Amino acid sequence: MFHLTGFSDCGEKHDPKTLLWRCPCGGLLNVEEYEVNFPIEEIKKRPATMWRYKEALPFSDSSSVYEHITLGEGCTPMVPLDSDSSHILLKMDYMMPTLSFKDRGAALLIAKAKEIDVKRVIADSSGNAGTAFAAYANRAGMTCDVYVPANTSPKKLQQIKAHEATVHAIPGSREDTAAAAMEAVEKIQVFYASHVYNPFFYQGTKTYAFEIWEELNGQVPDTIIVPVGNGTLLLGAYYGFKELLRCGIISNMPHFVAIQAEGCAPLARAFAEGKDQAEPVVNSGTAAEGIAIGFPARHRQILKAIADTNGIIITAPEEKIEQAREELAKKGFYVEPMKAATYAGFPRYLSEYEQNQNERIVIPLCGAGIKAK
Repeated sequence: MFHLTGFSDCGEKHDPKTLLWRCPCGGLLNVEEYEVNFPIEEIKKRPATMWRYKEALPFSDSSSVYEHITLGEGCTPMVPLDSDSSHILLKMDYMMPTLSFKDRGAALLIAKAKEIDVKRVIADSSGNAGTAFAAYANRAGMTCDVYVPANTSPKKLQQIKAHEATVHAIPGSREDTAAAAMEAVEKIQVFYASHVYNPFFYQGTKTYAFEIWEELNGQVPDTIIVPVGNGTLLLGAYYGFKELLRCGIISNMPHFVAIQAEGCAPLARAFAEGKDQAEPVVNSGTAAEGIAIGFPARHRQILKAIADTNGIIITAPEEKIEQAREELAKKGFYVEPMKAATYAGFPRYLSEYEQNQNERIVIPLCGAGIKAK
């Protein structure tokens, strides 16, 4: 049995087969640590999807519900930045069914919803998560409503609608959009497919870590560089590597380097001030809309993950984001501005922080450029 527990609040346990998305005490929910298994020889024989690691995912041994939902997500390529930088690897998570890494979490979360016979879901998103939920919910036979900021990229809105979801455009900030979705969830008592509040989403994104481990032939990189808004990929990767470490499959954790947009960086500010929790900030404007989160709900968990891995949080200069996007495109990688922000912050890491010679670094490319405005 997998339980949901409160994070740093009451610690009360809850049955995961519920519409509950937040602890009654008001705190966040986590999936309680459970026994995982990595049958390495069996994994190697399985299809190249994230479900090859099914024994490490929160389903019963007999569950095959994912087979009715999967679109073949996972096992994205990891390639060198260029021939002169073979130790800098790009994990191409934009090569997913809906063209972003959010498919990892959405596929698993919708599979869990299917497990308890959910018929309708509500999600909120700046675009990519909404698209992923729309696609997987539709495949699972569920009705889906997606709440988005009114200024969301028209191309992302078009993709969400193509998957037959109902779009609700909300004026104001990303936080206003989340509040509107929560209000609707409470009003009609429907399943909240939140990539922020529902902890099963992170059980999907942890497959990012498993794939890196497998692609590096059982090794881990020295450093993982991750864009952070709500922390969906960072937390998943952190939990994934922790599970590999706990099982004795790896001997050390990689260092985590979180990148925030300069115009909206509450976590970077908290890190610089040596705090273990963030304070809300106002988004002063950034091209990296997907990580422009003024107050991440899981800020304490994100900061703890950085501390646990001897990591750092730095900001990407706003004026460098489009330049970074162009540089990546010249190398053959066409990504969204939000994903280019990670690469824009990379030179700051190289220039301001000491590295080992030929330090092996993995950088995610999380969303395809054709999604941008």
